[in-house]
Amino acid sequence: MRLNDPLVAEFEFEGIEYQIDLAFDNVLDVFDALSDPSLSEIERIELALTLLIGEYETKNGVALWNYIYESFIHIETTKVIEYDLQGNPMPGQEDEGNEVQLIDLEKDAEYIYSSFRQAYHINLMVEQGHLHWNEFKALLNGLPSNTIMKRIMEIRGWEPKKGDSSEYRSAMNDLKKKFALNTESGEEGE
Repeated sequence: MRLNDPLVAEFEFEGIEYQIDLAFDNVLDVFDALSDPSLSEIERIELALTLLIGEYETKNGVALWNYIYESFIHIETTKVIEYDLQGNPMPGQEDEGNEVQLIDLEKDAEYIYSSFRQAYHINLMVEQGHLHWNEFKALLNGLPSNTIMKRIMEIRGWEPKKGDSSEYRSAMNDLKKKFALNTESGEEGE
């Protein structure tokens, strides 16, 4: 996102101009469509394209989807790099790091909603159809540390450090379990 670029409402692909609806709630609908197990991969892509651009004129829907996803929707994942006692990245981790999922847009919807209300006085229900995906991502990434969503993200990314008391470690491990994103069962930790 660049502040001197307008928010994307149209783009060109294979010489054809497309209008695109990147309202945050529409993009969340696209994520829902992409995770629908009752659809084939091609059906998911076709539904995602229909939600975003309506009718499209290319035979290569997969390439169009890949272009849209990489150009306008993709969310970077946070990588955690472990360091040795001298502060150097552990061998083999300089470029890689372990991916840690700190947020799930569906499972954390309540926390995101309340954090936007608290931090920005934005009612995401009122902003449906209006708030652009890039604006939503920027606001989400910039949540202050005193919001519930930011605190949960910090808990999920917490790793014990030398000098942490056993009580603190135990409390943080309990919180990590409570707010864990359990990707196998599709439920948040209890």
